[in-house]
Amino acid sequence: MDRRTELGRFLRSRRARIAPEDAGVPHFGGRRRVPGLRREELAQLAGVSVDHYVRLEQGRGVHFSDEVLDAVARVLRLDASERRHLYDLARPDPAAGAAPSTADGAAPEQAGAVRSGLRLLVASMGDVPAYVLDHRLNVVAWNPLVAELLTDFGALPPERRNIVRLMFLDEAFAELYRDRARKAEDVVAFLRLNAGRDQGDAGLGALVAEMSRESPHFRRLWADHPVKEKTHGRYGFRHPLVGEFDLNYETLRPPDAPNLVLVAYTAEEGSPGAQALGLLASLSAIRKAQEADR
Repeated sequence: MDRRTELGRFLRSRRARIAPEDAGVPHFGGRRRVPGLRREELAQLAGVSVDHYVRLEQGRGVHFSDEVLDAVARVLRLDASERRHLYDLARPDPAAGAAPSTADGAAPEQAGAVRSGLRLLVASMGDVPAYVLDHRLNVVAWNPLVAELLTDFGALPPERRNIVRLMFLDEAFAELYRDRARKAEDVVAFLRLNAGRDQGDAGLGALVAEMSRESPHFRRLWADHPVKEKTHGRYGFRHPLVGEFDLNYETLRPPDAPNLVLVAYTAEEGSPGAQALGLLASLSAIRKAQEADR
């Protein structure tokens, strides 16, 4: 994924969604050749020269000031995640997103070397489904309850323990989400945000190329350039064993491993979600006892 190409496509996608009349640009009739704002119109609204904006959209500048990027973001009405993505693409930091290396030079999540304390934390959250994702959305640690909720990650080959592959290539996994379209867009938006931070990651680029070949749905979403940080929210589930319910999710990033994110699901006491988690916890305990008896 070439940074300049990504920057240009991202800015053009955001220009296209701003109606000129909504931005205060007068319309004198006639058919416009491009949807949304023209480069010249955006530059004028942002208070920068057309040449300077063209350099930004083409990725031809060495440095763009905060004032220029903020002005462009304001005109394009970028949210916090999109603004961060613009900065990542326009002013890449070679050290940004670089994960600490193991002795053999591989990133910890690539080598499976998630810190033991983090694994113990996830395992100790017995009543809370939790797992850890790396920047490619590989599931690198999980507890038994999240395996009951989503899928038995331990039964999958390592390359299939990936939320992108599961969401777009595994129908049973996708069907767990009542609003699977929103979940699919969230997955792609989070992956694209990570791609902006980790532009030199060949593995992430290979994942995008693979999914673009294998899934027309992924390919369409990726082309729309959604960008969204994974912070907190709520999903509706349709589980084959315990029915329909809603769960909240929260995410935490370890300060010493910014390329990892811990995702935990919770439910209000007495809610259908809490009851469903209780049933799933009972199923997990039964499976564990059965395994111990073998």
